Amino acid sequence: MILVDGSMGEGGGQILRSAITIATLIGKPVKVINIRSNRKDPGLKQQHVSIIQLLSKIFDIRTENVVVGADWIKFKAHKNLEINSDKDKVFFDIGTAGSIPLLLQTLIPIIAIFRKNLVLRIQGGTDVRYSPTIDYTKFVQRDILSRIGIPFNLNVIKRGFYPKGHGIVDVEIKKILDLHTIELCNFKETQPNILSIAGKLPRHVPDRQIEYAITTLEKKGIKTMKHTSAIENAESPGSSILVYSTSESGIYLGADSIGEKGIRAETIGYNAAIKFIADYEAQACIDQHLADMIILPLSLVKGRSRFKISKITNHLSTNLELIKQINGIEYSIEKNVDGGFIVSIIGSSVI
Repeated sequence: MILVDGSMGEGGGQILRSAITIATLIGKPVKVINIRSNRKDPGLKQQHVSIIQLLSKIFDIRTENVVVGADWIKFKAHKNLEINSDKDKVFFDIGTAGSIPLLLQTLIPIIAIFRKNLVLRIQGGTDVRYSPTIDYTKFVQRDILSRIGIPFNLNVIKRGFYPKGHGIVDVEIKKILDLHTIELCNFKETQPNILSIAGKLPRHVPDRQIEYAITTLEKKGIKTMKHTSAIENAESPGSSILVYSTSESGIYLGADSIGEKGIRAETIGYNAAIKFIADYEAQACIDQHLADMIILPLSLVKGRSRFKISKITNHLSTNLELIKQINGIEYSIEKNVDGGFIVSIIGSSVI
C-alpha cells in the first residue's frame, strides 16, 4: 500500500484528489494521512467525500474512513477496473455548494481512460471560492484535455453560487481513443475572450465586471476578441468572470474571478484581467493554474510533454512530487532564457 502524506507541499485537497485519481487508474491501494492538515478546517470536506462516493457508485472500489472531518482514508480500486453500471447517465448531488469543477478534475480522466461514454448530471457549486469556475472548465480545461485526447462536453443548466449551491451541470464524457503528448513552448500573441455572468443580481453587475476587465487589458495593449455579459438562472445571488484565450497554435490561458459580498464588480473584473496579464506578459502557453491540472493526465501519456508557464506554484510543485511518488514519472523544470519556465514530463501509458 502506498502511503501519501497529505501535509506535503501546499497541503490542500489537491493532494487527495490526485492520489485518488492515480490510485484508481493504476489499481494500487493508497492510504492518505494528514488530510488537509495545513488548512484552518483540516480533514475531509463534504466535496471530497462526494468525489469518493461518486467513484464508488460508478466503479467497484473499497474505501475506509470516508467521512467528513476524517484525517486519513484508505482507497483501493481493482486493477481491472470496469464501469459498475449499464446506465448511460448518472445523477449525483454533491450537497451544499461543493465545487463541481474540482470533482470533474478527478472524474473525467478516470471515466474517459476506462473507455466508457457516460453522461453525468451533477448538482452543486459551479462558481465558488478556491476553485476554478465552471466556465474555466468549459472553455479552457476542456480545450487542453481534448488536445491531449480526453474529450468531454459540458452544459451549464443552472448556476450554483455560495452558500446555496444547487447548480446543475450536464457533462458528457467520451471514451479515449488515443492519448497525445504536447509541446507548447512557443508563445504567440492572442486576443482574449471575456465571459461575465451573474445570477439574481442587477444587470449592471456583470456589465461593470466586463467593462473594467476590458479597460485593464487595454491599458496593457491587449485587445479583446469577443466579450459576453449575461444574467443566468441561479438559486442564490452571485457572479463570476473569465478572461481566456485558447487556440490550436498552442495557447491555453485562462483567468477567472468570483464575485463576493462587499467587493465591487469593478474589482472582480480587474482581478481576472490582472491574472491574465501576468501569464500573457510572461509569454506563457499554459496558465499557472492549468499547469497543475494537466500534469496528471500527461503522466499517463507515453512519451515526453513540454509546456511553458509564467511561474512555479506550490500546487504544481506538490502535484509533480506526488505523481512521481505514486506513478514514478520523470519531470524537470527549467528557467527559460526569455522568462518563465519550461516544464517537462515523461509519462507512462495506461491504455
